Amino acid sequence: MRGLLLAAGATALLTHAAIAGDAAAGQAKSVTCAACHGADGNSLVPDWPSLAGQHESYLLDSLQAYKNGTRDNAVMAGQAMPLSDEDMADLAAYYASQVMAPKAADPALLAQGERLYRGGVKDSGVPACSACHGPTGRGNIAAACPSVAGQHASYTASQLVAYRSKQRKSYGNTQMMRNVAA
Repeated sequence: MRGLLLAAGATALLTHAAIAGDAAAGQAKSVTCAACHGADGNSLVPDWPSLAGQHESYLLDSLQAYKNGTRDNAVMAGQAMPLSDEDMADLAAYYASQVMAPKAADPALLAQGERLYRGGVKDSGVPACSACHGPTGRGNIAAACPSVAGQHASYTASQLVAYRSKQRKSYGNTQMMRNVAA
């Protein structure tokens, strides 16, 4: 069994390595994406995520999940459907190479949000976000936990609501995020 798991993990790594993206090609392919996610992956619209600085593997997995229906979003499914594996890898490489621009936060909620992020809510069993997404919010690539640093607060809140209501269908840590958001 252990050998089978190691082989599966090695196959997954080889699959990503075999589809190594080209950031320059990704930039050329990102024109359509820029309408929502910004020219450099820093979304100006609070309802849409910023992609700049996100883990390349997470971006690639997300595009593949939109294309195959594992992650449910009609707009993104339509955008991902015509993309080849090479297109997706190039876009992921481009956005991963960009620098995330921090977004503004409501100063009245900042301290409370930081306490929740770093310490969770003991009384209701909510774990600290930093346990998976890291002390700086840059995520944990080995655990498939994306970077959440620098996202718009309203986008982050809408994703937590979607997890809680079970509307966000994803892959990987979906059930864990649904439990946390509940």
